[in-house]
This record gives sequence, structure tokens and C-alpha cells, in this order.
Amino acid sequence: MAERLVTRDPQKLAADAALASLLNLTFLPGLALLWMLLQLSRATADGIDRYHLRLGIRINLAAAVALLLVSALMLLLGGFDSAWTWMYVIIYFTSVHTVFIVTAVWAMVRAWNGQRLRS
Repeated sequence: MAERLVTRDPQKLAADAALASLLNLTFLPGLALLWMLLQLSRATADGIDRYHLRLGIRINLAAAVALLLVSALMLLLGGFDSAWTWMYVIIYFTSVHTVFIVTAVWAMVRAWNGQRLRS
């Protein structure tokens, strides 16, 4: 049986990367990031697919750092038994995490159009 070489459309991979970035921020943390890291080797050198894979990885790593900082802040300023803990959690998810999600959605729309986040 002959092996068939499958070439992927860079714009399709860029859209998939943007979707994976959004999924990592919402439903599949870790798993979608791993998929993006594995796909990075398949991306074209200076293509739109590599751009959106790297952008998605950066967005998700920044979100992870922000979440770790908020968690450390919660532990340092009162622990999980403090009433202030819920204030930190609510503020983080309604402001900071929302910015990451909106950025991922914006990147996904740009990837669907074959464009970079900024021109």
C-alpha cells in the first residue's frame, strides 16, 4: 500500500492553532497546549500557521503565569479560608482571564481570514 503524503493548508493550521488556544483557556487546559507544541514542528518557517501557533502558546503561557501569580497572592494574603480569596478569584476571572479569552477569539477570527493579529 502506497503511503500518501498529506500536506496541510497553513491557513487551516493557523485556524486550528487559534481554536486550540481558545480551548486551552476554557475547556482543555494542558491538552490543547500540548497539541500546539507538537504542531509547531509541522508549521512552515515564516508562515501564518507558525505565527498563530506561537501566538497561542504565548497567550496561554501568559495566562498560566497570571493564574499562578493570583494563586500565590491568595495564599500569601489569607489562604483559601479567607473571605478575600473569593474576591481575588472573581476579579481575576472577570477581568484578567477574560482579556486572555477575548484575545484568543480575536486571534481566531484573524486566523480564519489568513491574517496576523497586527498588520
